Amino acid sequence: MDALDMEIQAAAKKRTKAEEAFKRADEELRALLVKGRAAGLGPSEMARLTGFTREWVAKIAPASKS
Repeated sequence: MDALDMEIQAAAKKRTKAEEAFKRADEELRALLVKGRAAGLGPSEMARLTGFTREWVAKIAPASKS
């Protein structure tokens, strides 16, 4: 195995770890948005806190139907 092969393998492993970390952080954020919505926070307020669009936040954490 030459140096380029090793670099490619290392980069692939690094990408896999980064993707896994992203998925964990995304799951955590989504759960917190749902929790925030249940606590009465609006999508505009959570969008301001996160930097994401109001529409994206509303899609992830829609208003409860109660």
